[in-house]
Amino acid sequence: MNKILSFYQQLNDKIDFISPVFGLGIRLYLFNIFFTSGLTKIQSWETTKMLFAYEYNVPLLNPELAAWMGTAAELTLPVILVIGILSRPAALALFVFNAIAAFSYPDISPAGTVDHIMWGVMSAAIFFHGAGKLSFDHLVLRKVFEKKTTKFQLSNQAELVS
Repeated sequence: MNKILSFYQQLNDKIDFISPVFGLGIRLYLFNIFFTSGLTKIQSWETTKMLFAYEYNVPLLNPELAAWMGTAAELTLPVILVIGILSRPAALALFVFNAIAAFSYPDISPAGTVDHIMWGVMSAAIFFHGAGKLSFDHLVLRKVFEKKTTKFQLSNQAELVS
Protein backbone atom coordinates (compact mmCIF):
# COMPACT_ATOMS: atom_id res chain seq x y z
CA MET A 1 0.00 0.00 0.00
CA ASN A 2 2.89 2.39 0.76
CA LYS A 3 4.27 1.83 -2.76
CA ILE A 4 0.93 2.79 -4.28
CA LEU A 5 0.69 5.92 -2.12
CA SER A 6 4.29 6.83 -2.91
CA PHE A 7 3.68 6.41 -6.65
CA TYR A 8 0.51 8.48 -6.39
CA GLN A 9 2.37 11.26 -4.55
CA GLN A 10 5.16 11.27 -7.15
CA LEU A 11 2.58 11.48 -9.92
CA ASN A 12 0.85 14.39 -8.17
CA ASP A 13 4.18 16.18 -7.75
CA LYS A 14 4.90 15.86 -11.48
CA ILE A 15 1.43 17.11 -12.39
CA ASP A 16 1.83 20.04 -9.97
CA PHE A 17 5.15 20.85 -11.64
CA ILE A 18 3.67 21.06 -15.17
CA SER A 19 0.32 22.56 -14.14
CA PRO A 20 1.48 26.19 -14.56
CA VAL A 21 2.46 25.47 -18.18
CA PHE A 22 -1.02 24.08 -18.83
CA GLY A 23 -2.60 27.22 -17.32
CA LEU A 24 -0.40 29.42 -19.51
CA GLY A 25 -1.45 27.31 -22.51
CA ILE A 26 -5.11 28.00 -21.78
CA ARG A 27 -4.41 31.73 -21.51
CA LEU A 28 -2.45 31.69 -24.79
CA TYR A 29 -5.26 29.77 -26.51
CA LEU A 30 -7.89 32.29 -25.37
CA PHE A 31 -5.56 35.12 -26.40
CA ASN A 32 -5.29 33.70 -29.90
CA ILE A 33 -9.04 33.24 -30.32
CA PHE A 34 -10.21 36.62 -29.04
CA PHE A 35 -7.31 38.86 -30.08
CA THR A 36 -7.41 37.51 -33.63
CA SER A 37 -11.14 38.23 -33.74
CA GLY A 38 -10.48 41.79 -32.56
CA LEU A 39 -7.84 42.29 -35.26
CA THR A 40 -10.33 41.09 -37.86
CA LYS A 41 -12.84 43.66 -36.63
CA ILE A 42 -10.43 46.60 -36.92
CA GLN A 43 -9.21 45.52 -40.36
CA SER A 44 -12.67 46.14 -41.78
CA TRP A 45 -14.33 48.60 -39.43
CA GLU A 46 -17.21 49.42 -41.80
CA THR A 47 -18.07 45.72 -42.08
CA THR A 48 -17.85 45.38 -38.30
CA LYS A 49 -20.26 48.28 -37.78
CA MET A 50 -22.64 46.77 -40.34
CA LEU A 51 -22.51 43.36 -38.61
CA PHE A 52 -23.33 44.94 -35.27
CA ALA A 53 -26.14 46.98 -36.85
CA TYR A 54 -27.82 44.15 -38.79
CA GLU A 55 -26.50 40.77 -37.65
CA TYR A 56 -25.63 40.82 -33.95
CA ASN A 57 -28.40 41.64 -31.51
CA VAL A 58 -26.47 43.01 -28.54
CA PRO A 59 -29.03 43.94 -25.88
CA LEU A 60 -29.24 47.44 -24.34
CA LEU A 61 -26.55 49.00 -26.53
CA ASN A 62 -26.73 50.84 -29.81
CA PRO A 63 -24.86 48.92 -32.54
CA GLU A 64 -21.95 51.33 -32.92
CA LEU A 65 -21.26 51.43 -29.18
CA ALA A 66 -21.52 47.64 -29.08
CA ALA A 67 -19.01 47.40 -31.95
CA TRP A 68 -16.55 49.69 -30.15
CA MET A 69 -16.95 47.90 -26.82
CA GLY A 70 -16.75 44.43 -28.35
CA THR A 71 -13.64 45.26 -30.33
CA ALA A 72 -11.99 46.92 -27.34
CA ALA A 73 -12.77 43.87 -25.21
CA GLU A 74 -11.28 41.51 -27.77
CA LEU A 75 -8.11 43.57 -28.10
CA THR A 76 -7.46 44.30 -24.41
CA LEU A 77 -8.82 41.45 -22.27
CA PRO A 78 -6.76 38.69 -23.95
CA VAL A 79 -3.56 40.74 -23.55
CA ILE A 80 -4.25 41.29 -19.84
CA LEU A 81 -5.08 37.62 -19.47
CA VAL A 82 -1.99 36.27 -21.23
CA ILE A 83 0.31 38.56 -19.23
CA GLY A 84 -1.46 37.33 -16.14
CA ILE A 85 -2.13 40.61 -14.41
CA LEU A 86 -5.58 41.11 -12.89
CA SER A 87 -6.30 37.69 -14.33
CA ARG A 88 -9.48 36.94 -12.43
CA PRO A 89 -11.27 40.18 -13.33
CA ALA A 90 -10.07 39.83 -16.94
CA ALA A 91 -11.28 36.23 -17.10
CA LEU A 92 -14.68 37.23 -15.69
CA ALA A 93 -15.00 40.07 -18.20
CA LEU A 94 -14.01 37.71 -21.03
CA PHE A 95 -16.55 35.16 -19.78
CA VAL A 96 -19.33 37.80 -19.84
CA PHE A 97 -18.20 39.08 -23.24
CA ASN A 98 -18.18 35.54 -24.63
CA ALA A 99 -21.67 34.84 -23.26
CA ILE A 100 -23.05 38.06 -24.77
CA ALA A 101 -21.42 37.21 -28.11
CA ALA A 102 -22.92 33.71 -28.10
CA PHE A 103 -26.42 34.90 -27.22
CA SER A 104 -26.36 37.93 -29.53
CA TYR A 105 -25.71 36.05 -32.73
CA PRO A 106 -28.97 34.41 -33.80
CA ASP A 107 -27.47 32.23 -36.55
CA ILE A 108 -24.77 30.58 -34.45
CA SER A 109 -24.05 27.03 -35.58
CA PRO A 110 -23.93 24.03 -33.25
CA ALA A 111 -20.14 23.98 -33.66
CA GLY A 112 -20.01 27.69 -32.79
CA THR A 113 -22.06 27.02 -29.67
CA VAL A 114 -19.61 24.30 -28.63
CA ASP A 115 -16.70 26.70 -29.17
CA HIS A 116 -18.32 29.39 -27.04
CA ILE A 117 -19.04 26.89 -24.29
CA MET A 118 -15.41 25.71 -24.33
CA TRP A 119 -14.11 29.30 -24.19
CA GLY A 120 -16.53 30.05 -21.37
CA VAL A 121 -15.35 27.04 -19.38
CA MET A 122 -11.71 28.05 -19.91
CA SER A 123 -12.44 31.61 -18.78
CA ALA A 124 -14.37 30.36 -15.76
CA ALA A 125 -11.48 28.05 -14.81
CA ILE A 126 -9.09 31.00 -14.79
CA PHE A 127 -11.59 33.06 -12.79
CA PHE A 128 -12.02 30.36 -10.15
CA HIS A 129 -8.42 29.05 -10.03
CA GLY A 130 -6.38 32.11 -11.00
CA ALA A 131 -3.73 32.41 -13.68
CA GLY A 132 -1.23 30.17 -11.92
CA LYS A 133 2.45 30.43 -11.13
CA LEU A 134 3.42 31.67 -14.60
CA SER A 135 1.71 35.03 -14.21
CA PHE A 136 2.44 38.50 -12.94
CA ASP A 137 -0.42 38.06 -10.47
CA HIS A 138 1.46 35.22 -8.79
CA LEU A 139 4.77 37.08 -8.84
CA VAL A 140 3.34 40.34 -7.49
CA LEU A 141 1.14 38.76 -4.83
CA ARG A 142 3.99 36.54 -3.67
CA LYS A 143 6.30 39.56 -3.31
CA VAL A 144 3.65 41.60 -1.47
CA PHE A 145 2.85 38.81 0.96
CA GLU A 146 6.54 37.99 1.49
CA LYS A 147 7.12 41.61 2.57
CA LYS A 148 4.08 41.56 4.87
CA THR A 149 5.14 38.23 6.35
CA THR A 150 8.69 39.49 6.91
CA LYS A 151 7.41 42.66 8.63
CA PHE A 152 5.07 40.56 10.78
CA GLN A 153 7.88 38.19 11.74
CA LEU A 154 10.21 41.08 12.58
CA SER A 155 7.59 42.77 14.75
CA ASN A 156 6.89 39.50 16.56
CA GLN A 157 10.60 38.94 17.15
CA ALA A 158 10.96 42.49 18.49
CA GLU A 159 8.08 41.87 20.92
CA LEU A 160 9.69 38.64 22.12
CA VAL A 161 13.02 40.37 22.72
CA SER A 162 11.50 43.25 24.72
